[in-house]
Amino acid sequence: MEITEIRVFIKEGPDKKLKAYATVTFDNAFVVRNIKVIQGASGLFIAMPSRKLKTQCPKCAFKNEVGSKFCNKCGHSLPPEHQQMVDTKAEHRDIAHPISKDFREYLQSKILEAFQQEAGKTGATRNFVNSDAHDE
Repeated sequence: MEITEIRVFIKEGPDKKLKAYATVTFDNAFVVRNIKVIQGASGLFIAMPSRKLKTQCPKCAFKNEVGSKFCNKCGHSLPPEHQQMVDTKAEHRDIAHPISKDFREYLQSKILEAFQQEAGKTGATRNFVNSDAHDE
């Protein structure tokens, strides 16, 4: 699988850790959007696109975000196990992600390289520290 295009969209705004979004095209045939470029404690890293997990209300079956205390539809108090799922499980699940460590490192290096080039073009150049570590 070959990366045929990387587009980087620099993020301006109050969130100081989220630096950009990237769209990566593979083999001119498959696109992954919303890969985040994030400034962590030991440098930049990428986070794959994800979605928030949901859990059903026992009263009305409405799907609420994990960690909610009350149902957003009926207002019913959700059981403690629904509220505490945040501690035992992740709140987000990746939609797409690399299977191997080697490919993740390759993808991250290519996206961060494209980010640095785009940041240089837009004048948003700062002292970013690249890191192979995945800080979350």
